[in-house]
Amino acid sequence: MDVFTRNEYKDILLDSLAFCQQKKGMELFAWCIMTNHLHLIFRSIQGQKPELLLGDFKRFTSNEIIKAIKNNPRESRREWLIEHFEKAALKSSNVNKCQFWRHDNKPIELWSNKVIDEKINYIHNNPVDEGLVFRPEDYVYSSARDYSGEKGLLDVIVIK
Repeated sequence: MDVFTRNEYKDILLDSLAFCQQKKGMELFAWCIMTNHLHLIFRSIQGQKPELLLGDFKRFTSNEIIKAIKNNPRESRREWLIEHFEKAALKSSNVNKCQFWRHDNKPIELWSNKVIDEKINYIHNNPVDEGLVFRPEDYVYSSARDYSGEKGLLDVIVIK
């Protein structure tokens, strides 16, 4: 669902990613927030398994985004979104009230420089392919700016 059409919801993701970088040992290499999903290339450097770090991120952001949707007076889709999340939770064994994120993360092992380059290009070209911008670096909610020599919204380790 296109939840991330509103900047305030994207900003929750940004704040949480920054927290994970500062406090949880997340090294971020590439990212992009689309209208209905998020792409990340990261690693965990504090001994925590990446899937556990991602699970913490998803739990926190799902609660915060749902709270933001419920409290946003400008959210015309509030009832529809919450109803959808509640219905999704009924199908889940580990969620009580609202299911925001999908359970599958679609992790891909980046085992060669060629695969890394392909995935970074795919992530950064997502907004171009969706017709949101003409050039990847023009999309604010992405690390493409960092890869074009500009400063993006998050600290990123640029892979050259």
